[in-house]
Amino acid sequence: MADPRDPRYPIGEFVTPETITPEDLRFAIQTLAEMPALLRESLRDLDEEQLNTPYRDDGWTVRQLVHHIADSHMTAFHRFRKALTEDWPTVTGYDEKAFAKLHDSAAPVEWSVDVLEGVHARWIMLLQSMGSPQFQRGYNHAERGPTTLAVAAMHYAWHAGHHVAHITVLRSQRGW
Repeated sequence: MADPRDPRYPIGEFVTPETITPEDLRFAIQTLAEMPALLRESLRDLDEEQLNTPYRDDGWTVRQLVHHIADSHMTAFHRFRKALTEDWPTVTGYDEKAFAKLHDSAAPVEWSVDVLEGVHARWIMLLQSMGSPQFQRGYNHAERGPTTLAVAAMHYAWHAGHHVAHITVLRSQRGW
C-alpha cells in the first residue's frame, strides 16, 4: 500500500480488483464522466507561473500533467475501440516522459481540457452502451500483458482521480 503522504500517489496506487462488479463499473464510468469538469475546476484561476509549477519535486508541471492526461485518455479511448472491434489486439505503450518534453506541451491547458471533454463524452457514450460480455473483451499490452476492458475502465477512473488530486493537493499546499 502506498504511503498516503507520498506525493506521487495522492489517492494511493492503483490496485487491480480481484472482481469487478456492475456497481464498480458504474462508479468508474461516473468518475470518467465527471473528470473533465473536475479537471477544469482544479485549474480555475491558475496563472502562468502556477501552471508551470511542478506538482511535486522532480515531477511534471501542472501544464505538462494536463497534457499528459489528454495523451493518456485519447490513447485509452482508442484502445477500447480496438478491443471492441478486434480480437485481443496488441497495443503499445509510449514514452510519457518524452511526450511531456515535446514542444506542444507548452500549449495552453485549455486545449487539452477541451480535447478531454470531447474524448470523454464519446468514451462515456461507448462505455454506457457496453454489457458484461464487452467488458470481458480486452487487449494485450506489449509491456503489461492482457487487460480486460473492465480492468482498464477501473484503471482509467483511478488515473483520472490520481492526476486531478495532484493539482488539488498542490493548490491546497500552496494556498492557491
